Amino acid sequence: MASDGTAASGLAARYAAALFDLATEGKKLDQTENDLTRLKEVLAQSPELRRFIRSPVLTRDQQTQGLIGLLERIEAGDLTQRFVKLVAQKRRLFALGDMIDAFLADLARRRGEISAGVTVAQPMTDQQTETMKATIREALGDKVAIQVDVKPELLGGMVVRVGSRMIDNSLRTKIDKLQLAMKAPGGLL
Repeated sequence: MASDGTAASGLAARYAAALFDLATEGKKLDQTENDLTRLKEVLAQSPELRRFIRSPVLTRDQQTQGLIGLLERIEAGDLTQRFVKLVAQKRRLFALGDMIDAFLADLARRRGEISAGVTVAQPMTDQQTETMKATIREALGDKVAIQVDVKPELLGGMVVRVGSRMIDNSLRTKIDKLQLAMKAPGGLL
């Protein structure tokens, strides 16, 4: 029997593939990519929005109207609005972030780009994001797509993932390692 994570990722992949097909057919890949990237950034920066889309208390219509209002404010295209509305009506908003990630990863793969994930404790400025992209491009080659996630629990630093490789330079990991070293035989605790 599949785990919940596997089922959710399969769901996200199916929805992302359907959106990819519609965006390709309508020649709206770039617009959809931009819309989803902006939506992902808003989701990353707003714990309230994440709670809103996961709330079992709100009705489908309440969640749909709230998200459509948000999408209009970020000037998302019609295809993206219709997609998110469908996801809300089907009560699949819990997987929206995974759907966005799957769409962007598939788009990068089809473009021949290497996908790199960067997780930071605080949102990066545009200049920091560009510097990060330039650094990763220099190390890996010209075609690199970077997805930035914000996780305040890292406290500081960042985690960079490229394929199966991961560089964890987060403050949270350093603290955890220090605590483990202090508890080890011969440690301070």
